[in-house]
Amino acid sequence: MSTESINQLRKEQPSIDGINPQLISWIRKTMEDARPDFKLDLSFWDNTEIVAGNADAERCLSIKVHNSGVLRQLFESKDPLILLEHLVAGIITFKGEMNDLVRLYCILNSVTFDYDQSFEKWCKELGGNAVELPSFAWKDLVLNSKERDKAVIKYHYDVGNEFYKLWLDPSMAYSCAYFENDNVSLADAQSAKLDLICKKLMLKPGEKLLDIGCGWGALIKRAATKFGATCHGITLSEEQLLHNKKWIAEEGLQERVTVELLDYRDLTAESSYDKISSIGMVEHVGAANYPQYYSNIHRALKPGGLFLNHGIAINSHFWPQTFFILRYIFPDGAVPDVSTYLDSARKGGFEIVDVDCWRPHYGKTLRGWAHNLDSRIDEAKAMLGERALIWQFYLYFCAQCFEQNYNSIYQMLLRRSVDSTWNLPLVRKDWLC
Repeated sequence: MSTESINQLRKEQPSIDGINPQLISWIRKTMEDARPDFKLDLSFWDNTEIVAGNADAERCLSIKVHNSGVLRQLFESKDPLILLEHLVAGIITFKGEMNDLVRLYCILNSVTFDYDQSFEKWCKELGGNAVELPSFAWKDLVLNSKERDKAVIKYHYDVGNEFYKLWLDPSMAYSCAYFENDNVSLADAQSAKLDLICKKLMLKPGEKLLDIGCGWGALIKRAATKFGATCHGITLSEEQLLHNKKWIAEEGLQERVTVELLDYRDLTAESSYDKISSIGMVEHVGAANYPQYYSNIHRALKPGGLFLNHGIAINSHFWPQTFFILRYIFPDGAVPDVSTYLDSARKGGFEIVDVDCWRPHYGKTLRGWAHNLDSRIDEAKAMLGERALIWQFYLYFCAQCFEQNYNSIYQMLLRRSVDSTWNLPLVRKDWLC
């Protein structure tokens, strides 16, 4: 949005007198009950100012709402998309920590505002124009089709390897890490995750591993160099493909590690892999495609083999609005409850060996990423512009969602149901724990 457009939106104010006192009282009472560890200084286009929260806190979150239309939209939709669109456009400005802004949104969104007819009338009288949402070409493609999946993966991952290097760990592992205690660094936790996956899969030297949605290759690199496996990764991201080809050549692993651009639906291999992994990729599949997803993996897995499926799941109670994630971060992302994953796997011919909940680990992982991005935010803005603020908000927002049990993440270890002979350890000791 141009500077002229922003200034015009800031000028277009309603012909009403000041901020509704009922709204002021509600904000103050809600913040008083929440007792956050920051002070809120909230001001509006008419210079009304609300000071709330912890008056003695060292941190202060200062927010200025420059246009009344924002307020109207926030009451019409509780999705933070409205907040973020206006933040990026400069219609809302703030000073302070992004984590406190996320916390404020969650506080205000969690308490019902019982407004009366006078408040409803006041809202209707609010003027101001809405920020026009950008349009994306992939929106015209069929949901979860090969063409659309490739387009949305390009939108998310091909934003540039250099951007992800700003905040991921050195291995470029872009999925939930595994923290053995609170003192473990993000890099060490990601390393522990890679080892645990290989251990769960009982990966042995000479075995063939397929990694579906291999990302920047952290898992296949570990599987090849530490566990002696022959690895094949598939991805839809051209940026990731280039990154993988570079390190494979540098490590001299061309004979043991390969990566290609391939959709899981185009897997034609039959009984070709001893072990298969899918780490943080199933969220892109879509429920309608689960039958083909599990069927293709089942066909590619050798008799006696293992498949580890690692994915986010929604919990059954309240789930905060996430339209902003679907628009700007993960287009078409879909997370069912864990029972849907398991039932689809069972119908796809798999026996469920183990289900491991990693919910607390993902909260810690996301906060690690968010802190890294905080420290490099100026570089991120140089790459993405103000859209970098949405990524900041997203990481802290999702951290809170995992911490508060709105959603979770599971590693599900599966084997083919037709493999009736049990060829795995009888106990979890020294294997799954």
